[in-house]
Amino acid sequence: MIPPVIGVFLIYYSLSSITADQRSQISSTILQAHPLPILISFVFGVMSHLSRAYRWKYQLNPLGYHPKFINLIGSVLVNYLSNLGIPRSGDVLRVTVISAYEKIPFSKGVGTVISERVIDLVIMLLLVFSAIYMGGDWVKAELNSSSRLLMSFCIIMVLVVAIMVFPFLINSDRFPFLALIKSFFINIYKGILSIGSVSNAYAFWAHTIFIWVMYIMMFWVIQFSLPLSATLGLEVILVGFVAGGLSIAVTNGGIGLYPLAVATVLNHYGMSYEMALAYGWIAWSTQTIMILIFGGLSFAFLPVFNRKK
Repeated sequence: MIPPVIGVFLIYYSLSSITADQRSQISSTILQAHPLPILISFVFGVMSHLSRAYRWKYQLNPLGYHPKFINLIGSVLVNYLSNLGIPRSGDVLRVTVISAYEKIPFSKGVGTVISERVIDLVIMLLLVFSAIYMGGDWVKAELNSSSRLLMSFCIIMVLVVAIMVFPFLINSDRFPFLALIKSFFINIYKGILSIGSVSNAYAFWAHTIFIWVMYIMMFWVIQFSLPLSATLGLEVILVGFVAGGLSIAVTNGGIGLYPLAVATVLNHYGMSYEMALAYGWIAWSTQTIMILIFGGLSFAFLPVFNRKK
């Protein structure tokens, strides 16, 4: 409940902290935005999810499973839809869906998703470090003010590692009632190791790069929907993208916080605050509407596609 409440509060804060004229200008800018770049951003988002679903099969194939693509993409889209309601719940639901329709052991599916998220985390960290380097002292100062968040993240990572390691220390001969727990975590471990035996390593990493390029392009192309005096440079795009990406980890899908984070960055680099906030709202709304539409369709039609004949 806390992340949605934070998101709603931030929406209220972002609108109440500006004047009526500013709200009118932001609304006018959004309504007058050119639809073609927004549509292109929408398509980039769809392509990233299709690629993520297709990449997943390269992890599942070495484990002996060959799921239908319709179930892979449906599971991925339901994942993101669920995350809008409860943060990180989508990963569990995604594995639950693919396990139900493709008879893949839940624990092995979890392992593949964990390895996927580790890759995402590494790439995001690389982008964060790149943004810190390119953004200079201002970005470093902003991150220093979030030291508690970083400390919390480190504590969580230590706890996750401890939980993952503990089952392997269990002596199932001495404690037979813990054998099922040990077996469950061993299957997760096998799923994680699937990253080292993907059926087509070149295609897997090509999809990985493609997914993140599409994410950045989704954010980049939005600028052409607005009457900007100049094209945004790589530094501005990268720092803005990272700020928006990090906000998604704090509130459900970045609700409330994503537009504010993006506006803070773009305004720092010279864009008017009204235009910057409109940019953030358009970028966030585009990806959120995409998830609501295709995630909802997946949730509704996956049972139909998998109905026994």
